Amino acid sequence: MRYRRKFGVMARTQRNKATAHHLGLLKARLAKLRRELITPKGGTGAATGEGFDVAKTGDARIGFVGFPSVGKSTLLSNLAGVYSEVAAYEFTTLTTVPGVIRYKGAKIQLLDLPGIIEGAKDGKGRGRQVIAVARTCNLILIVLDVLKPLGHKKLIEHELEGFGIRLNKQPPNIGYKRKDKGGINFTATCAQTELDGETVKSILAEYKIHNADITLRSDSTADDLIDMVEGNRVYIPCIYVLNKIDQISIEELDIIYKVPHCVPISAHHRWNFDDLLERMWDYLQLVRIYTKPKGQLPDYTSPVVLPDDHTAVEDFCLKIHKNLIKELKYALVWGSSVKHNPQKVGKDHVMEDEDVIQLVKK
Repeated sequence: MRYRRKFGVMARTQRNKATAHHLGLLKARLAKLRRELITPKGGTGAATGEGFDVAKTGDARIGFVGFPSVGKSTLLSNLAGVYSEVAAYEFTTLTTVPGVIRYKGAKIQLLDLPGIIEGAKDGKGRGRQVIAVARTCNLILIVLDVLKPLGHKKLIEHELEGFGIRLNKQPPNIGYKRKDKGGINFTATCAQTELDGETVKSILAEYKIHNADITLRSDSTADDLIDMVEGNRVYIPCIYVLNKIDQISIEELDIIYKVPHCVPISAHHRWNFDDLLERMWDYLQLVRIYTKPKGQLPDYTSPVVLPDDHTAVEDFCLKIHKNLIKELKYALVWGSSVKHNPQKVGKDHVMEDEDVIQLVKK
């Protein structure tokens, strides 16, 4: 009830410089109420009810999210060849159904999550458990019916936002350091259109933070500051999969192709799967490293797959076995990350996609 009342006040408040301070305070209070709603009593994490605790396997995890009967199960079945009960009525999938595909040498886990309904983040239906699994994904595919995409897209985005999932966004570029004394020290390195010192102080006061250094390094919003303070947000890339394109015209399809982050498909007819798989690969940002045993040719069949922000030799060793780094003397690397082939490198050397590595132990 408090949640709805606060939201109503925000909707009625006109947005201008004079009300920015008031809106910032309301947003902070709303964020705190949301956290109370989505955090189960007696625990700190999100609930993972029966059937939702799916072990993470492979090199990446992709979650299929969407309203009932938009074709998620058909898409998973046709992509992975994994049986997922499909029927022409709503709410067929009642638990997460894992499938696995191999693409460009990487093993990618696919999860067909039960249909999210409006109000999932408030605990309605089983939506809260579904979104808890969605938070663990490396990529989210929001599957939409091409005949009614925009309404469903906004509702699902709203549900995921309410559970602390930020789609196709980067973490706020805000420096934040709590102190024991000295008050709030506010600095902005560029012009701000929404936040000023007073608004920042009032939002922090709502969280009982009275001593901190805050540095805004980009034009930030009250929501950005709240996300940074809450600290439990996850930033996940997202592709909007517009299904059932066999039911629209070529002209309509041309328009859809211009929408950012969208891939039109027909799950039933398996149309445009190549484009979808290529886009999934791009958004996952994975790097393949091939191994070369001493005196042998490189093994190009089973690469070690790493996220593109953890591709140092040390990361490679840890992916294989945690004790391997202790035995490493140096590594020989062939590929685009080195100046000559092979090059002798240490554990901090950062590798690039399709490099070849040979480890030399002590």
